Amino acid sequence: MTLVAGVDSSTKSTKVVIVESDDGKIVASASARHPATAPPRSEQDPMTWWRALSKAWEACGPVTRSVKAISIAAQQHGLVALDGNGEAVHPAKLWNDSESAPQAEWLTQRLGADEWAKRCGSVLGPSFTITKLAWLRETRPDAFGAIRRVLLPHEWLTWQLLGCPAQAVGDRGDASGTGWWSPSSGEVDEELLALAGGQREWLPEILGPNDVAGHAATMIRGAVVGPGTGDNMGAALALGLTPGDLAISFGTSGTVFASSSTPTSDRQGEVAGFADAAGRFLPLVCTLNATKVTEWAVGLTGGKANDLDRIGALAPPGANGVVLVPYLDGERTPLLPTATGSLSGLRTSTTIADIVRASVEGVICGLLAGVDALERCDVDTNGRILAVGGGARSTLYRQVLADLSTREIVTPDPAVDRVAVGAAAQAAAVLSGATPDSVGAAWARSERVVVVTEPRIDTSLSSEIRSRYREAAHGVLTHLAH
Repeated sequence: MTLVAGVDSSTKSTKVVIVESDDGKIVASASARHPATAPPRSEQDPMTWWRALSKAWEACGPVTRSVKAISIAAQQHGLVALDGNGEAVHPAKLWNDSESAPQAEWLTQRLGADEWAKRCGSVLGPSFTITKLAWLRETRPDAFGAIRRVLLPHEWLTWQLLGCPAQAVGDRGDASGTGWWSPSSGEVDEELLALAGGQREWLPEILGPNDVAGHAATMIRGAVVGPGTGDNMGAALALGLTPGDLAISFGTSGTVFASSSTPTSDRQGEVAGFADAAGRFLPLVCTLNATKVTEWAVGLTGGKANDLDRIGALAPPGANGVVLVPYLDGERTPLLPTATGSLSGLRTSTTIADIVRASVEGVICGLLAGVDALERCDVDTNGRILAVGGGARSTLYRQVLADLSTREIVTPDPAVDRVAVGAAAQAAAVLSGATPDSVGAAWARSERVVVVTEPRIDTSLSSEIRSRYREAAHGVLTHLAH
């Protein structure tokens, strides 16, 4: 039995899974939390990630000594800027930090949205790493002047694992979220990088999906280390996504992503044209507000997150006309960093259960608008729809998704950390010489816990609910425009 490990380092915690390489069976897992932050300023000391990883690793017990390979997946977009001694010149700015919104607007205006979409696959928002680098140059010039290395979170953790070598490494999937790496060409666009004051020598070498990053010099000395990747790319590997498949992830934020054989370039800025960790592409739409919105709504009742299904079931589909537009912390898609939420359709007969139900429907309507955006970019979404993430544990989330999409929903075991398992699949691939997507697909096929949810409401009611949401969301846009 050969064991491999995968890591998922997110905004709130770092998780480790240790699995059997032949079938992906998890034999040990553990997690350790680190301080979470929220927009507009969302920053962390990178060393908190390393300490959390070390703690979670130790918590997995003696089995860690048998691990032969490891890969790290982590939150995308974060800026880790280091000086010549490898020390952070400023706390790492995370993907959901929105302080660089002015820099995102300035950079976009320099070239135009069309040119950015063409050259880096995406129209910039404040989440993209290049905007954070521009923010650091403009607001912290002394710190910027000390930069000698720029890494993403997974690249920084991999660099630590390798013993901080002279050459850091990364992968195409995570690199495609920087704003200076082109999924189409597979190269750094140095002209884009220079707009933020960046230099090519600061960046890591981008490895291919099957390349070995090196061997661990810390924590698990001698183990083979994979190139790592971004969190969404890791999840795609674990799900065994193939072109046509669609994944909808319900976490603190929400994501909709699909496997594609060709790159995308969305001039409207809704679809991020990412690469994946398997040599294909991963067009993705991200919303800032998902399960944190429904947790907030349940909290209004005095309940806890696990009361969602019970309370939401007290209201009918459509929430008796109540509509919640869930832009509680601004929004990324559509790009509205200063927006707030909107609650409409209230009557004296409205119950708190209506509001809870409307919060779920609002989150899902926002994500289904992301599916519409993918289809507008000619992305095939006619395969499976897979629901993943913490919200997929909720019967209400799964049923509302089936009802409003009018399609069957497949939910693999929501207790499994897909990002960490995807990283483990990459580790198994670089160890064996197989491709990461073939390993991930084989593991996904062997999974036993799968829930299938069918639509229960007619299509006319589904259309009515989505139409009311679109009208309310348009009202928020109109209000902001004035």
